[in-house]
Amino acid sequence: MMRRIKLVVAYEGTNYCGWQVQPSVITVEEVLNNALYHLLGEDIQVIGASRTDSGVHSLGNVAVFDTNTRIPPEKICYALNQRLPEDIVVQSSCEVPADFHPRRCYSEKTYEYRILNRKIPIPTLRRDTYFYYRHLDIEKMQQAAGYLEGKHDFKSFCSIKTSMEDTVREILSCTVKKSQEDIVAIRITGTGFLYNMVRIIAGTLILAGIGEIEPEDMREILQKRDRSAAGPTAPAHGLTMIGIQYC
Repeated sequence: MMRRIKLVVAYEGTNYCGWQVQPSVITVEEVLNNALYHLLGEDIQVIGASRTDSGVHSLGNVAVFDTNTRIPPEKICYALNQRLPEDIVVQSSCEVPADFHPRRCYSEKTYEYRILNRKIPIPTLRRDTYFYYRHLDIEKMQQAAGYLEGKHDFKSFCSIKTSMEDTVREILSCTVKKSQEDIVAIRITGTGFLYNMVRIIAGTLILAGIGEIEPEDMREILQKRDRSAAGPTAPAHGLTMIGIQYC
């Protein structure tokens, strides 16, 4: 009997050209498909919830696939992890209804952009944290982030490469906090995101943190609906998908 299995997948994106299968490069989706083929003996094509970019990490991306296997759903993650490299780990597996689709069901996605804000870098943080030596004013960054909460047209915060016509998205929360370890964490939860949206938001909040723009300028940046109005796209390796909550 065909069953649909949901996987929660964590990975360090350093060695991968993003999630989605592409010709001539290694991606997370391709590695998962190959591991599932060797485990189940079936030609598996997983469907992912978020097509993270090259170098972006995840603690909880979601993928589904259909299978005839008799392996108990909750055991698949253990068997699959034995066939995956160390930088991709399936956190859990379970059976879901046949009509469950990770991109079409209403969900809330949370991303975190991490910045190491100090004069000297720390080598153990180089893979998942963006080193930025100029002092960041966290209060101003948080004030600027507040203007992004709610439903807005985020065309200014979207890569010009996108083919999306509808650029209205809803940000449920956007917070900026600094830890005692000098890590500035920009955490954003929303119902959907545009291509490079979180990284452009991070780059723009950095401008607020160094005083190149004022927090209230975020309102005008949104209104302009012009990519050139916002800040630079922050490097991919600082971004981690934290998880997806299905409601």
